[in-house]
Amino acid sequence: MAVEGGMKCVKFLLYILLLVFCACAVGLIAVGIVVKPILSGTMSQGATPGSLLPVIIIAVGAFLFLVAFIGCCGACKENYCLMITFAIFLTLIMLVELAIAIAGYVFRDKVRAEFNKDFRQQMQNYPKNNGTAAFLDKLQTKFHCCGAANYTDWENIFGMGKDRVPDSCCINVTMGCGTDFKLNFINTEGCVEKIGNWLRRNVLLVAAAALGIAFVEVLGIIFACCLVKSIRSGYEVM
Repeated sequence: MAVEGGMKCVKFLLYILLLVFCACAVGLIAVGIVVKPILSGTMSQGATPGSLLPVIIIAVGAFLFLVAFIGCCGACKENYCLMITFAIFLTLIMLVELAIAIAGYVFRDKVRAEFNKDFRQQMQNYPKNNGTAAFLDKLQTKFHCCGAANYTDWENIFGMGKDRVPDSCCINVTMGCGTDFKLNFINTEGCVEKIGNWLRRNVLLVAAAALGIAFVEVLGIIFACCLVKSIRSGYEVM
């Protein structure tokens, strides 16, 4: 039958989309895991827009993986209830992704201000907390930056001295290189701007990927609905 043959094709395409969903889910989880320590390590404890965003991304990725598994089971067994559940959950994921995109745009300035404030707070703890010192050293080394706005921010830190910055500010990091430094030997740009630019570049990549994911999700919903209609009509889909 033509309908049966068409449903076979839909079922095959749905399997391909489910594989894409799994890949997207893993990608979202990876993005959340990469961004989370950078934000959480320099932001105050508590539920804030900046600190919650990576957690939400990871949760969406994990949920998308679960939904893909449900869709795979539903397609294999040609189960009406599972396919309906798959379509509903996929629609919910699209709504959550839309909410995340809107929230990210609305709170973008607030997240930056919060990041700047908490980075400076962590700088105050630098001489007193070895864990904080190690984390800020790692950030400054990785992003080739120094201080929040620039290297002069370290002048106000207790115990650092006017002509001293952490060794991690040096272009070539060596023991004691931050003491009596020369400007051409250290990174003078601030970490807030450097890390902000890095996040913006990655957000643009995520946004482009999200558009692709949304398109695939719409196709998934359409194919799932077609398969549900076929199952409900009593056609045998092999």
